[in-house]
Amino acid sequence: MSQIADLQRTASQVRRDIVRMVSQAKSGHPGGSLGCADFLTTLYFHTMDRKDGFQMDGKGEDMFFLSNGHISPVWYSVLARSGYFPVAELGTFRHINSRLQGHPTTHEGLPGVRVASGSLGQGMSVAIGAALSKRLDGDQHLVYCLTGDGELQEGQVWEAALFAAHHQVDNLIVTVDWNGQQIDGSTDEVMSLRDLPAKWAAFGWDVLHMNGNDMTDVVAVLDQAKARTGKGKPVVILMKTEMGYGVDFMMGSHKWHGIAPNAEQTETALAQLAETLGDY
Repeated sequence: MSQIADLQRTASQVRRDIVRMVSQAKSGHPGGSLGCADFLTTLYFHTMDRKDGFQMDGKGEDMFFLSNGHISPVWYSVLARSGYFPVAELGTFRHINSRLQGHPTTHEGLPGVRVASGSLGQGMSVAIGAALSKRLDGDQHLVYCLTGDGELQEGQVWEAALFAAHHQVDNLIVTVDWNGQQIDGSTDEVMSLRDLPAKWAAFGWDVLHMNGNDMTDVVAVLDQAKARTGKGKPVVILMKTEMGYGVDFMMGSHKWHGIAPNAEQTETALAQLAETLGDY
């Protein structure tokens, strides 16, 4: 239980970082970031095999690609808290000339970021390329990718899904943030995804399910996903989350996909999130 408790404490601080970053910038995407805090905290503090420092080629270590790049606040927080760059730099989020732009970029050389993202639908293709590179290099490490569920409305995702299964890219674990919300409403209203588990299975993937807001389940399913690599199929985790998780007035609503809380709302949100590692 101590490991789970430690991860929960870190995720609480990550959520505080998200709220403060978006509020101070008066811009950003808090909803999906809050929903994915448990997953990314677990990925970086428990699951991935990482080397000290940062190298773009990712050789000899696991790699992660964020496809739904608009949830950059959660990724920046986790990267900083896990040692890729100073935590104090989170205070520059979305500032002019900051390395922490609204969508991740590479031209400023932010450690941890290997590809610019946020043009939805592209991240899984990049992750597949990285996974194939590892195969050619004889590198046994894994490649992880996170996508949004609204992102699955992009055709490139399904081309990539076909490719990965056909070529047995079995060193790849893709996670879908299945929160049912996107910028214009629910996914059911905008373009229904229907039976996602059946779709991924029909495309030839090994399908797992996760409660992305239950830390015990996040740890267990990521461990299970790792154990199911190397068996001829790419692995997909369908991760149920609640947009805005941890902040009661943001939870479950697409309205917090891409707006910043005002000063009063920020104070209310922070009162619900324990400061565990110290604010930046």
